[in-house]
This record gives sequence, structure tokens and C-alpha cells, in this order.
Amino acid sequence: MRSDCALALFCRTRDILSNIYIFMKYLQILTQILMELRHIRYFLAVAEERNVTRAAERPGIGQPPLSQQIHALEDELGVCLFRRTGHGVVLTEAGEAFAVDAKRILADTRLAVEKTQSAGRGEVGQLNIGFTATAAFNPVVSKLIRAYRQTYPNVALTLAEGNTAQLLAWLDDDRVDVAFVRQGNQSPAGVKFHHIAVEPMKVVLPATHRLAKKRRIDLAEDPFVMLPREASPTLHDVIVGACSDVGFGPIAGQQVPQLSSVVNLVATEFGVSRAPASVCQIRVEGVVYHDVVGKPMSIRLVLASRAEMTPAKVTNFLRMAEEVARAKK
Repeated sequence: MRSDCALALFCRTRDILSNIYIFMKYLQILTQILMELRHIRYFLAVAEERNVTRAAERPGIGQPPLSQQIHALEDELGVCLFRRTGHGVVLTEAGEAFAVDAKRILADTRLAVEKTQSAGRGEVGQLNIGFTATAAFNPVVSKLIRAYRQTYPNVALTLAEGNTAQLLAWLDDDRVDVAFVRQGNQSPAGVKFHHIAVEPMKVVLPATHRLAKKRRIDLAEDPFVMLPREASPTLHDVIVGACSDVGFGPIAGQQVPQLSSVVNLVATEFGVSRAPASVCQIRVEGVVYHDVVGKPMSIRLVLASRAEMTPAKVTNFLRMAEEVARAKK
């Protein structure tokens, strides 16, 4: 037992020392890079001022240390960069050549810093967004994506459609960063849901249906055109539950993979259906939409993200989603 504890302590100590060594090497390399960049800045200051005294006022150090830095740079390069004159210094031919690349190096360094900081703020990169077929019709979704693109034009957006199960799996596999889904009773581990909207449900009927112009609708004798449960479990369960609440189980009719197909099949009188209110945007000849009379029936639209620490671009999207959803209220 003691030997096991001693071995574990040894391994832990070894790992700590290894991490310290790696950190010290990284610090050494970083310090060397910063020193080299400082030498380049000093060189360019002297080259532009053509006078060591005036150049020393730029970096904020005294003249002797600046002269030493220039000499150290010349020693490292093995060439003379400046020729001393009675009024100051001028660049040698080697100095002229070095100045061209030195300016480019500093410009590239500044650009690299700006890009890194911009990425850290979530202003560049790629954001992968998943959505279900029903979510795409909600106006909050289109408004959010439009606002995000306007605010972060340098973030490329990719959109992927799938059913809820697929989208949550893609979220877990990092194939999407966020996903618009219909929230059910289950909350998968590692996933966080952010409220977007609560939509009332509508009854979808053929225009020729016997109840198309009635206020109260009894659909117990009609086949239901629906998405299969594996494609949209929440929507499926809401419809079945609503039918059960009024005393009947829906007659299984045609199953289709897309919500737009549901509306089209209802138009051809294959049956009836129920759908989120935003689906009323699908205008198909031969279809009418009715409010649900009696017990209110609604379905939630949420934005799913990974529960652990998220990149800044995702955090920005979630923040904007919260603002847009709040404004909708």
C-alpha cells in the first residue's frame, strides 16, 4: 500500500516538474522573441531618426543602452548596419536591406497580434449552426442570424439541417457549435438549453375538410400526417399528447421527413396535422390553419450549446440570442 502511494507521489511530482520545465522553456523562447522584436524596433527608430540621441527618446531608454542594443544586433547579424557621420548615423547598404524586412516583420507582428486578439473576442473564425426543419420557420431565428452577421461580418456561418437527435449528436462531436431544437422533457448531459421562443400550435387542415370553416374541430377520425418520432420527438410527443388530452389517439397516416412535406400532403388531402404557428408562413393552395380551441397547446424552441467553456464566437451568439429573444417578448 505504501509503495503504491509512493509511486503515485513520484509520478505526480515527475509530471509537475515536467510541466514546470515545459513552461520555463516556453518562457525562455517567448523572452527571446520579445528581445529580438525590441532590437528591431530600436534599429528602426535609429534608422528613421538618423540620430541615436533622438531615437533614444522614442523607446524611453537612455542613449548608452540603445547604442549597446544596436551593437548587439550588429554583432548577431555579423554586419555593420549604420555608418557614423558628424551629424548622426546613416544606414549602410546592409542596413538598408535589413530595414525593408524589419518593417515587414513588425507589420506582420502587429497584424498577428490584432488577429489573435480579434479571434479572442470572437470577431473572426467560423460558426457552425444547426437547426431543425421546424425551427427554420421561426422569425426569431432569421432575425438572430441576420443580426449576428451584421455585427460580426468576419465570422463565416455554416448552416446544417437535421433532426433533434442528429443535432445533439453533432453538438457533442463538435460538428456544430450551437443548434436550434425543440426542447423536450429530456436534458442531455453536457448540453445547455437557452430559451428562444414559445410557439402556439396550429391545426393544419385541407381547405376542403368538413371542419375547415368550423371553430371547434374534432380530429379523432382523421389520419395525421406527421414527422416520425425519431426525426422530431418533441413535436411528435406534443401532437400525440394534445390528442390524448381530449380523449383520443391520433390515427397514424403518412410519415414524411420534412415539415414542408407535411403541409403539402395535407393539401392533397392525405390527412390533417398540427404544427408550430411559424409554419403558417408556408402558403400552399388547399391548406388552412386553425387555432387550437380549448386547452392551449404550445412548443418551445431553444438554442442548444455545450455546457462547458465555449469559444468567444459562441458566447457572442448566445448573448445576441438572449437579446433578440427578450426583445421578442
